[in-house]
Amino acid sequence: MAVDLLLGLQWGDEGKGKIVDVFTSKYDIIARFQGGPNAGHTLVFNGRKHVLHTIPSGIFHEDTVNLVGNGVVIDPVIFKKELDKLDEQGVDYKKTLLISRKAHIILPTHRLLDAASETAKGKAKIGSTLKGIGPTYMDKTGRNGIRVGDIELADWKDKYRTLADKHQAMIDFYNVDIQYDLKELENEFFAAVDVLKSLTFIDSEEYIHQAQTAKKSILAEGAQGSLLDIDFGTYPFVTSSNTTAAGACTGLGVAPNQIGKVFGIFKAYTTRVGSGPFPTELFDEDGETMGRVGQEFGATTGRPRRCGWLDLVALRYACQVNGVTELIMMKGDVLSGFKTLKVCTAYKYKGEIIKHLPYNIEAENVTPIYTELKGWAADLTGMTEASQLPDALNGYVEFLEKELNIPITIVSVGPDRKQTIVRK
Repeated sequence: MAVDLLLGLQWGDEGKGKIVDVFTSKYDIIARFQGGPNAGHTLVFNGRKHVLHTIPSGIFHEDTVNLVGNGVVIDPVIFKKELDKLDEQGVDYKKTLLISRKAHIILPTHRLLDAASETAKGKAKIGSTLKGIGPTYMDKTGRNGIRVGDIELADWKDKYRTLADKHQAMIDFYNVDIQYDLKELENEFFAAVDVLKSLTFIDSEEYIHQAQTAKKSILAEGAQGSLLDIDFGTYPFVTSSNTTAAGACTGLGVAPNQIGKVFGIFKAYTTRVGSGPFPTELFDEDGETMGRVGQEFGATTGRPRRCGWLDLVALRYACQVNGVTELIMMKGDVLSGFKTLKVCTAYKYKGEIIKHLPYNIEAENVTPIYTELKGWAADLTGMTEASQLPDALNGYVEFLEKELNIPITIVSVGPDRKQTIVRK
């Protein structure tokens, strides 16, 4: 049984959590394969908003298994807070939430290292969420990390102490003014680890293999977005993991020839949180309107998102890198009211017109070339059928399909799981 993938195609915040929630009834297993609690997946149903950071977005469906894969990094303190909220809502996650023993653990000193490193950069900071994700992945590749399976061992705290002491020396080396009480942070951390140990740990690659053999349907849930991929994103303003399709193979132990459908999610416009190049960014009333109507604030950090027109050069690149088979357009409702819409279809790059994403997309090298399309004024939020969508919106979607040569099968017209229109 092939494993389907669901990925963000921009700089994150595309609405992956909502679509995973919508899709979950079709799948036996939802599996997160990379990233950490810097992800913020927002789900809205029954009049209530839910924000998840590490736990897969299928957790509210009682018959679906939710797996945190080996490619994920877990902060026990944040994880415990997520569990506490699920407890408040009566979600029986003990039966359906599984954690890979090979997933790495974020220590309190990882977060302090993150803060020290970012502070030391000054104006050159990359916009880290300060969750300790980068330093944790550094320890993973440096073969120093602590994994979930380690906390089952009797002497794991000795390994913790050795690594934490190393981190302390590195923090001192940065020589920056950050205030913290490590003892207090550690007390909270160890209490959260005890809660984590009450869950089911598994050898996840074997579990996935056996599930495939048993013909179980599996959806791999990505975090962040393709343009934040450590290899293929807008480096160095990226996350610390592989957010693209290849990351699902390494983050779950799935062979490349076992990948099935690749669902790519994008907003009808473009947003970005934090630093880094953004060719179609708007600094005018249109950008302000997108941010206000779209409520563009980070689900994890609360930071306002930068907004701009849809960038098809970047989107085409993300589709190619991921092998996207179906597209899902989010937040079509936010563009209602614009008389004219713009779509970037090419770049002027060093005097040449190009349609591929070059090595450097900083403003001094890239000028977006736009195609203008007719907007629509209709309120989409109450629409439930594709036949109700305005002609101008259908024209917008069809233009994108032609440019990308990939079908757009779903258009989202609001945050609630019911505000999801299947086109074909």
